[in-house]
Amino acid sequence: MAELAIIYDRVRPDEKMLFEALDELGVAYDKVFAPQLTVTFGQAVPWKVALERCVSQSRGHAVTRALEGLGVRVINPSHVIELCGDKLATNAAMNRAGLPTPKTGVAFTAESALALIEEIGYPVVMKPTVGSWGRMVSKLNDRDAAEAVIEHKEVLGGPQHQIFYVQELIQKPERDIRAFVVGGECIGAIYRTSEHWITNTARGAKASKCDVTPDIAELSLRAAAAVGGEIVAIDLVEDPARGLLVIEINHTMEFKNSVSTTGVNIPRRMGEYAIAQLPDHVPA
Repeated sequence: MAELAIIYDRVRPDEKMLFEALDELGVAYDKVFAPQLTVTFGQAVPWKVALERCVSQSRGHAVTRALEGLGVRVINPSHVIELCGDKLATNAAMNRAGLPTPKTGVAFTAESALALIEEIGYPVVMKPTVGSWGRMVSKLNDRDAAEAVIEHKEVLGGPQHQIFYVQELIQKPERDIRAFVVGGECIGAIYRTSEHWITNTARGAKASKCDVTPDIAELSLRAAAAVGGEIVAIDLVEDPARGLLVIEINHTMEFKNSVSTTGVNIPRRMGEYAIAQLPDHVPA
């Protein structure tokens, strides 16, 4: 068995590209299907380094925790998944680091949520603290909309629906920026453009090349450092008055639409970084 493992629970185009990149690099690696993996503490595994690529955040976090307990160097580490997998935790870390973000707050009752929303000022965005691809994200233009969404969350119940995570809506120029950071370097960026206010490629936004300016690179690296991220994607928005603001940090980044767009072989860069972490690796 190899010293390098790719941990996955679904083979998406991204994982296929990563496998192809590692094959081209000529490195031995194991494809480890997380749903069939068992870990017994006290029993060694062959891997020294693992790239965690699970779609399921909870599964990826659990596998990472378990492998770290056996001394495996996992990219990204479990504390990064904890921070990036929860928008509230991400924003708290960014605030501690002094990063520019949209005005954001959290409330824990319907009454305090309404007060928070009106303090921030309409329109606002209400998001689940855990989630991706723009799902269950609501734009609230007025009090009627806010009351309706809050009532729905109360009726749905469950612990996540009792946390009201609210963010100001940035009047961005029908696009946002996703920047890719690998091993302390901002290797590329794309614009995600859409007439819809959610500029996410999973919701139909179009990807185009974004030149990595010094400001984009500097802010992206600061954001990655704020959560300890080694291979992460940073979502930025352009505010007309304040400039670039950080929205989110993604710990299991997707890149299938970005390799041809940026001209950067992102999966190869990921593979090279993982290989460099192997204890017996000798730099070329």
